[in-house]
Amino acid sequence: MKKYLLGLFFILTTVSICFSQELSYGLKAGVNHPMGGEIVGLQNNYAFQKNTSEAEGNLGFHGGIFLQVDFGKFFVRPEVVYTSLDTEFTFIDETSIYSVQKFDIPLLVGYNIWGPIDIYAGPVYSNILDATLEGEEFLNPIVVQDTPINAQVGVKVEFGRFGLDLRYERSLSSAELQRLDFGEGYNEINEAEFTDSRLNQIIVGVIFKIGGPGLNERRRRACY
Repeated sequence: MKKYLLGLFFILTTVSICFSQELSYGLKAGVNHPMGGEIVGLQNNYAFQKNTSEAEGNLGFHGGIFLQVDFGKFFVRPEVVYTSLDTEFTFIDETSIYSVQKFDIPLLVGYNIWGPIDIYAGPVYSNILDATLEGEEFLNPIVVQDTPINAQVGVKVEFGRFGLDLRYERSLSSAELQRLDFGEGYNEINEAEFTDSRLNQIIVGVIFKIGGPGLNERRRRACY
């Protein structure tokens, strides 16, 4: 699946370059606010019995590259992005950081609705690099999502070389029930279940174009 998606990414990019009128590329970076995650205590816990803890998102970050091919007012925009996400679970007397690092490959299709404003949406291939839950001692790795495909929708504004990007990413996975065992220092928690490890996120990014037409103009010229 991974090789297929990467192959499709490069094929679409090559075809777009060959048949497009305008091509731009550059860098992007910004902050992420994750949402989601739920842990429930097991019945045999003397302190955390059947209590539910929902994660609170901390600011994460992302950085990567993009390629955008314009077809009049429409465009195709593949990206390769590294993303780091942190959420925090608050238990009785303890807290635990849930941290996820991943590589994302969005393949977005967009439309210029007016002047410098674009809207877009598309699938995202997410390769989980690492996922940890502070204090958890089970040897099995945490399953963040049971499918590598997520979805994004957003809006961006561009002026010459620079732009701002706001988007929402939704996990398309099903919730995976996972047993947890917290070690020394987490005695008030003991055993629990990760009832939902999925993370959605709000993404705010800054765009910097390295190459492309109209870099010193306020907006690319659309073809009608």
